[in-house]
Amino acid sequence: MENVAKTDRRILRTKQAIKKSFLELFTEKEFEQITINEIADRANVNRGTVYLHYSDKYDLLDKCIEEHINEIISLCKDRGSGQGNPQQVFDYFREHFPFFSAMFSNERVFLFRDQLLHFFSVNMMMKMEQANDRPIIDQEIKAQFMASAFIGILEWWIRNRMPHSTLFMADQVRNLFENNQVYPMFR
Repeated sequence: MENVAKTDRRILRTKQAIKKSFLELFTEKEFEQITINEIADRANVNRGTVYLHYSDKYDLLDKCIEEHINEIISLCKDRGSGQGNPQQVFDYFREHFPFFSAMFSNERVFLFRDQLLHFFSVNMMMKMEQANDRPIIDQEIKAQFMASAFIGILEWWIRNRMPHSTLFMADQVRNLFENNQVYPMFR
């Protein structure tokens, strides 16, 4: 029998309560105004418990960002056969609207935007290398262009409180990329 260490459910619930409290505060006020005491009070834990799991509020924010980026990476990798489903990406953003809305409207947006942009540009570069075509436009420039366009559309959609369905957005993005002969991002 394999000896795998399981994380105690109480620890998972505590961390979830801390992240939930942090997110609520993050949607209410600027990041710099949030204190560990406020997070702890709202999560119904003592401040030492917050510090047990996170070194400070910056670490907590970084862990939240990292968790979402990793989930997006996982979604993109789960596409298996190479037939991508951009709607899954938009669905994920819709499901986690409070977090992404706060990220795109808070002063720390640049950190998040940079990490998201890096993920999408690296992912696109790998796809272009697999396509093995001889482009007129430098692959890195093309990847940055496409990633910036996608992040811009995503940011617009979230800041405008998702005025269109995820399916509509996925189709629009796919058509924009394919009709403009830009590398088909979601293949």
